[in-house]
Amino acid sequence: MTPQEFDAFYAASFSRLTGQLYAMTGDWSEAQDVVQEAFIRAWDRRRTFDPDDAPEAWIRTTARRLAISRWRRLARGLHLAGRHHHESRTVEPPTEEYVMLVIALRDLPEAQRIAMVLHHMCDLSIEQVAAETGASVSAVKSRLARGRTALAARLGDQPPTSEEGRLHV
Repeated sequence: MTPQEFDAFYAASFSRLTGQLYAMTGDWSEAQDVVQEAFIRAWDRRRTFDPDDAPEAWIRTTARRLAISRWRRLARGLHLAGRHHHESRTVEPPTEEYVMLVIALRDLPEAQRIAMVLHHMCDLSIEQVAAETGASVSAVKSRLARGRTALAARLGDQPPTSEEGRLHV
């Protein structure tokens, strides 16, 4: 198949294949994901696809196998999580203060939010935050200063939750 033939094949069959995989998986998003992934894999093989050779079958089979692999990974993850789950362990719901903090953090630009969380909630040093984000130390310091100022304004300039000024979860 030429790139143009492949594009036409994609346009003609993506919706149909997604509908078929939806019927198999019961999850529309999953069906779209696995069909898209199958088409990505097919792109590398497009030269060997013969339009008369039912390339939809290859896409459908690949997508179905991808869905099964995802189900197996999910089942394995759930099994492992279940092995380590103890009934006596309960997770406390977040405090009102924590929920307000998360809401305020959402309003920050992403770079500031990440710097604030890594430094104040994960207890990373400024140098560690810089290394983890790929930013310079001075950029991290700037993001932290701007983030603190913005959070203080959003949260009504409430005092830190500990003597160190760290935000605790």
